[in-house]
This record gives sequence, C-alpha cells and structure tokens, in this order.
Amino acid sequence: MKFENVLAEVNGFGKFQLGIVLMMIIPRMTLPFHFLLNNFIAAIPAHHCDISSLDDGGIFRNLSQAERLVVSIPLQDDGTPSSCEMFTKPQYFLLLNTSNITELPTVSCQNGWVYDNTTFKSTLATEWDLVCDMRRLNRATATIYFMGVMFGAALFGYLSDRFGRKRALLLSYVTTTVFGFASAFSTNITVFSAMRFFTGVGLSGISIISFVLCIEWVDIKHRTAAAILMSLDWSVSNSLLSILAYFVNDWRYLTAAATSPLLLAMICWWWLPDSARWLISNGKVNSAHFYLSKCAKVNRREQFMADLKPESLSKVIFVENENRKYSYLDLVRTPRMRRVALLSGIVWFGVAGTYYGISLNINGFGMNIYLTQFIYGVIEIPAKAFIYFSVDIIGRRINQVATLVLTGLCIFCNMFIPEAMGLYRTAAGALGKMFAEGAFTTVFLYTVELFPTVIRQNGLGSCSFMARLGVSISPLIMLLEEAWLPLPSVVFILLAFVASISASFLPETKNIRLPETIEEVEQMRRSFSASDEKCPL
Repeated sequence: MKFENVLAEVNGFGKFQLGIVLMMIIPRMTLPFHFLLNNFIAAIPAHHCDISSLDDGGIFRNLSQAERLVVSIPLQDDGTPSSCEMFTKPQYFLLLNTSNITELPTVSCQNGWVYDNTTFKSTLATEWDLVCDMRRLNRATATIYFMGVMFGAALFGYLSDRFGRKRALLLSYVTTTVFGFASAFSTNITVFSAMRFFTGVGLSGISIISFVLCIEWVDIKHRTAAAILMSLDWSVSNSLLSILAYFVNDWRYLTAAATSPLLLAMICWWWLPDSARWLISNGKVNSAHFYLSKCAKVNRREQFMADLKPESLSKVIFVENENRKYSYLDLVRTPRMRRVALLSGIVWFGVAGTYYGISLNINGFGMNIYLTQFIYGVIEIPAKAFIYFSVDIIGRRINQVATLVLTGLCIFCNMFIPEAMGLYRTAAGALGKMFAEGAFTTVFLYTVELFPTVIRQNGLGSCSFMARLGVSISPLIMLLEEAWLPLPSVVFILLAFVASISASFLPETKNIRLPETIEEVEQMRRSFSASDEKCPL
C-alpha cells in the first residue's frame, strides 16, 4: 500500500484539499503584488531640470512656463526637452530661432528635477531623485529584491524539508510582513533596498512552500487541476495590481497595501495542515495520522482512517533511515538525481528570465502602463486553460518545450514592429506573456513531480534559486539597450531557446505517482494509472 492509496481512500481532492487551496490564495496574492511592484513604485515619470536657479529677476520672470523651458532646456535628437541637462544661462534668442543650438554651453541639472505627477503622485525616482546618472540605482532595486528571493528559495527550501512545511510557511509570513511594512517606511534608498531584500527572502518561502503543500495533499488524477487552480491566483492578482496601483499612486501606501493580505493569512495559518507525506517520510506517523483523519472527516471518509492504525503509515512510504537529514548535497550525490537537478535549474533560469523580461518592461510596449499591466494579467488565464488540457494529453515535457519556443518567437517578432505601432507591440508582448506564463505554470507542476518527497522542497528551492538568479539579471539585461536597442530582446530569445533544449532532456512525468525517496528516482518509476489508486483493504 502506497501513500497514493491512502490519499485515494480519504478522497484526494475533496473539501479538505479545496480548503487548503482557498487558504493559500490569501498569502499568494502578495506574490505578484510584490514581484511586479517595481513596475509602479520604481517608475520614472517625465522630468526636467529644476530651472529656478536661472531666474535672473528680469525677463525670465515674465515668461510663461513653456517659454521658460525653451530658453533653459536643450532639445534632444528626437525634439523632446532633455531630462538631464540645462543651459548655463537663459538663451532668450531661442524664443525666435531654435535652428542653431549645437554650440550652446550646457551643464547637468544643478538643483534637482521637476517631475510630472500626472500618473504617479510619488515613486522611488521622485522621492530620491533616482534619474539620469542615478537611474541604474533605480533599476538595481529590482535586482536587489530578486536576489533576496533567490536567497530565500535556498533558505526556505532547506527549512521546509528540515522542519516541515507548516512551520517554515509561518516564518515566511512573518518575515515578509515585517520587512514589507518596513520597506514602506524607509527613509533612504539604502534602507529601502535592504528591506526589499529581506521581503524577497520571505516571499520566496511563500511561493515554493504553499505550492508544494497543496500538491502533496492531492491525488494523481487531480494534480494538474490543483496546480492550475493554484496558479490562477497569480494571474487574477496580477490584474488586480494594476487596479490597486491606479487608485494608490503613492509608492509608500502601495507597498503597504501589497503586504497587508498577509495579516489575514497569519490568522488562517492556524487551520492549515502540515504535509502528511513529509510527516511520514520523517517518521512522524502520529501527526500524519491526525491530519489524514481530519482530511477523512472533512471529506466524509471517516471509516477508512478509523480502521488504519498510525503504525501502519510507517509502511506506506519506505524510508531507508528515518533519522537521516537531507540537504542540497543530496540533489547531486546520485547520477539520475544530479541530471534532473541540473536540467531543471537551467529550465527555471530560462523560464523566469524571459517571463520577467516581458513583465518588467511594460513601458516598452507603447501603451498606458496600467492598461498594459491589466492585459498582461488577463492574458495569462487562457494560457492556464490551455495548459490544463494539454499537459494531460501531450505530457509535461512537450508542453514545456513548446511554450518556451513560442515565447522566444513572440519576442523575436516584437523586435521588428516599429515603436509607433504601439497596439501591435502590446499584442505581440501579450502573446509572449501568455506563452511565458504557460511555461511557468508547467514548470511548477513538472518540478514537483520530478523530485522525491524527502528532498522535494530542496529541489524546488534550488530551481527557484536559479529562477530568481535569472530574474535578478533581467533588469540589468534591459540596460543593454543603451549599447544596442534590440540587444535585451536577443538575450531573452537565447534564454528561452536554451531552456527549451534543456527541457527536452528531462523525463516525462505524466500519470506517474510522486516519488517518495531518492532511490525511487534512481530506479525507473512505473506509470501509475488512476485505477491503481484503489487500496486493497
């Protein structure tokens, strides 16, 4: 008798499992809120030098604001006023003749900048003047945040496998809440960056632990449905972020609002079960029996658990040594496990890099920032509907390869659409976002099925580490446009294609029961059909 048999007898996708999914929606709302928060809090509105120092008390004071800009700010090659330079003194002749301004002396902004507050009341750029020479520091805040997410993936992957899913999840809630609100009260960019780093650490735990906890409570037949249902909260919250940011356009209030759902999540945590799979794998059969009995009661299958003694659960999952403590080193000790870990890491790096390469560039597609963010969230829903049906028909591997290739093709096509055709660029970007989300949805489900229970969280943690490494460099890749405008797109296309090639070498997991030990991964696992779930009583 395997754990899948026990789970089938207590109903592997009943009210109990749906309750877990619903309680996970609350904290998971904060994931897209924070992961894409920089699109709004780090936005750089239109700006120009503060020209008040040029006021000579004479003619300048009698000019209109538009005329003051003409005599004070040089024009760029595209005819727009410069954002980072000003004339050393008012050039009044430009009111009559603007044809020859190449030899006029200019200097960098001397007294700060004046910002257009039409779209944003306050952003990091306007608060701490992160423009012009400081623009890279503004971009770096996203990289620092995702470095925290990267570190958190490794940390919480270990903690979850070492101390259990539920306790590690609470720690991630507390970490994110404390540092999330602290970010909103930061007094300078250094403090803000540090607070965002630790916010990322906590959110990484929420991301990987919540998904694994849900999947480990679901039977084989409903695993795909549970994974898609779990991922829908990302897409819906992605769209909600645009609405929230539209009405809360001050970066401090927006950061606090993005963190606030975790206050309710910490209350709901008391009703969450720990993973029965993990408990049995670690010799905690009494606790596992308690949660399985609770599951059976909620799903109205009490009789089975009444006849099953806690000691019997120790035979459900074969554990060679109950006292053995697993670590990240176990991912590379054996050949087949090492191959899976390496290829999965490359796939996650490429999937996350291309997804956020599109998601963090919503200004680059020629439409309103709020509308683009909303479209990017809504377009993910049909992608998930497609994945729901396709992963069980053509398998995980082909889905993973196809969605990555199509993402790369959409980015490639977008390179050749002129910037003036904003609608078409947004359409191509939205399609790329749809396929990228399809790749992300698939890789979460695929990875959970590839790694055994004893190191599943370590495996997902290492993959998430690689993913966040890809995300961390995405904002920096965007800076390559200063050297050659299409260069960031070329890099993201290469990432997508390399990841698709790596995915093609991973084993297929369709209709395969979740492995419990490393030994099962090293031996070829057999296909496990729905009919096999019935337990011989």
